[in-house]
Amino acid sequence: MSARVGVVTFPGSLDDADARRAVGLAGGQAVTLWHKDADLLGVDAVVLPGGFSYGDYLRAGAIAGHAPVMGPLVAAAREGLPVLGICNGFQVLCEAGLLPGVLTRNAGLRFVCRPQALVIESSATVWTSRYRGGQRVVVPVKNGEGRYVADEATLDALEAEGRVVARYADGDPSGSSRSIAGVASADGRVVGLMPHPEHAVDALTGPGTDGLGFFASVLDALVGAR
Repeated sequence: MSARVGVVTFPGSLDDADARRAVGLAGGQAVTLWHKDADLLGVDAVVLPGGFSYGDYLRAGAIAGHAPVMGPLVAAAREGLPVLGICNGFQVLCEAGLLPGVLTRNAGLRFVCRPQALVIESSATVWTSRYRGGQRVVVPVKNGEGRYVADEATLDALEAEGRVVARYADGDPSGSSRSIAGVASADGRVVGLMPHPEHAVDALTGPGTDGLGFFASVLDALVGAR
């Protein structure tokens, strides 16, 4: 039986269907989770998708970080459940305290939507094992609040511990600290990524298939753990 990957839908989620499709293309079974769910339905991993959860009132991801589903998700993540937060999902992970730092308005104060070159800095997470360290990939970005910010001590620790997952190449669209596009938890099982790998899984509809490796990586880890 294929691994079951939950994809949470919040009010205002836009990319939940795309994330479910990416899970399926990678060989997993996508399971829909609702923001009001009190349990995770026994899934093996979770994706928090992009969009504008709860209209991004207060701050992007701030209300979603306290949604009912986040209680069991945070507890499970702290016990080792793999979680990937994409764009708004990255913001939610920071608001929920699972990842350090915050996502703020882009430096140019404009919404950015374009294919974006990234350098995969770490292949040591459960979401990036299919990539080589230093590998360049192209996946879309589409955000208005994608600027990753943290204090210098936190940034130094992330660098020293190999927890910077991806960095922008050929121009940073958001003005993030040290051009950081994604970070990981200390155990490498929770990853936040501002660009959208679920939009680069089909050569017909996206800029190649470079994003598929994120979803295939976690399935590798889950199968290997059985």
